[in-house]
Amino acid sequence: MRYALSTLGLPGTPLARSAELAAGHGYDGLEVRAHPEEPLHPQSPPGDRVAGLRAVTRAGVGVLGVAGYTRVAAAGPDGPVLAELRSLVRLASDLEAPYVRVFPGGDGLPQPQADANAVRRLGEAAPCAERNGVRILLETHDSHRTGAAAARVLDGVGHPAVGALWDVLHTWLGGEGPAESRRRLGAHLGYLQVKDVASADDLTPVPLGAGVLPLAGAVAGGPADGWLCWEYERRWYPGAAELSGARLSRGRAHLEGLVVHGDQAE
Repeated sequence: MRYALSTLGLPGTPLARSAELAAGHGYDGLEVRAHPEEPLHPQSPPGDRVAGLRAVTRAGVGVLGVAGYTRVAAAGPDGPVLAELRSLVRLASDLEAPYVRVFPGGDGLPQPQADANAVRRLGEAAPCAERNGVRILLETHDSHRTGAAAARVLDGVGHPAVGALWDVLHTWLGGEGPAESRRRLGAHLGYLQVKDVASADDLTPVPLGAGVLPLAGAVAGGPADGWLCWEYERRWYPGAAELSGARLSRGRAHLEGLVVHGDQAE
């Protein structure tokens, strides 16, 4: 198992520093938040991309994925959505990242319409992703927060360049147990994103293992050569504790403990 850290927990931090922190505390990769607030995003010029990749490589880690904000199931014309998808794919390719994260974003639409929007757009973007050696991952989130809901879309797309990012928080909030999520996502799964919270009513991030999410159950049975990413959502909860070196080390140790526990459970 390989371990990654999301830069959502280090908002505004230069990429070189994020990479140094990740490498210095046992992480193999970074999930890079691709937003204009951050060092790299789809509008970043070529020089910034080259410098970003160089900084990450120099630190001894890689970019697992580019975490974009495209909402593939949302209402509206396809053109802007497809343009966003292609720009994220190009950014991921420039950073030698295998994955791009997108959201469903179909809240407020009838389920069949939201599903159809996502299937159509992801299907159209899939060949571009495949040509660039990138896989677009639909996160279990918002309108499609369960594995069952995400799988409806992914089964409809039916393309190897499109898969799932399993966010354990959202499947849990959707009332879906880990075994069911894993069964539903099946071969679609790209990687697993974990975090922890105090309760369904308080989603402020807490240290891994200090909250209520069924992390061990989610990790159990995962691929031995897969990726496990810790997404500590400090950007959305500025009152949460900063990710100090000690917290990063404890988080990495907890991730490894989850994997060992899962192996023993098998």
